Amino acid sequence: MKRTVLVLSLVIISIGLDRWTKMLALRHLKGQPIQDVVGEYLQFIFVENEGAFLSFGANFPDALRLIALTILPAILLVGLFIYTLFGKGMNTWQIAAFSLISGGGLSNLYDRIMEGKVVDFLLMGIGSLRTGIFNVADMAIMAGLFMMLPYMFKSSKKEPAPDQGAEASKTEEH
Repeated sequence: MKRTVLVLSLVIISIGLDRWTKMLALRHLKGQPIQDVVGEYLQFIFVENEGAFLSFGANFPDALRLIALTILPAILLVGLFIYTLFGKGMNTWQIAAFSLISGGGLSNLYDRIMEGKVVDFLLMGIGSLRTGIFNVADMAIMAGLFMMLPYMFKSSKKEPAPDQGAEASKTEEH
């Protein structure tokens, strides 16, 4: 029950914040020039992205774009959501990370299904070093991915106990 509440809360908050900020972007930023929020470090710029990350796939033929940017992500996100709710062997941190990834992905998927494109409106950088234009759903996805980094580099093999190490290596040699 506790796990379900955590997953649903994070997914709903991610989707809700993303939908709300995209609505604000449509209302206040569409058709406007770039707006500095924190100097040139954080800017608002309205774009409608028909592709994925950094417009990847925007120029794909319609059928390929439907498969690569809608159908496959939908299958993966539903699978990730179900795994997050019911998968074994995850700690609270991993469950939260997968919930953020699911929420952000589902919100962008909703845009792609309903509008055929995703609203992006945030741009960060210093000088000529800039991010791609992104949205709150992308932030949720990236937060979840960063939360998972420590687990990606952890060894899944258990180290043999110090007194068993020599014995284990002798067994492997024969």
